[in-house]
Amino acid sequence: MEKESVIFYTIGCPRCAVLEKKLKEANIDYEIFSDVDKMLEMGMDDMPVLEVDGKRMSFSEAVKWAKEMAK
Repeated sequence: MEKESVIFYTIGCPRCAVLEKKLKEANIDYEIFSDVDKMLEMGMDDMPVLEVDGKRMSFSEAVKWAKEMAK
């Protein structure tokens, strides 16, 4: 099974910390992206965002996904 590409778009906010903790608990490897200007250019205005194999997830979707991956 090929490893998924996971990008964690973060600004270091409290919700970002919660999601990062969930990713670590699930042993998910991820790349951190924190260029705010670029994120705004990409249309991201609510953080954090998690991108898995090109699919972007909101905070609540990402937390749910990370919990599923931890099982």
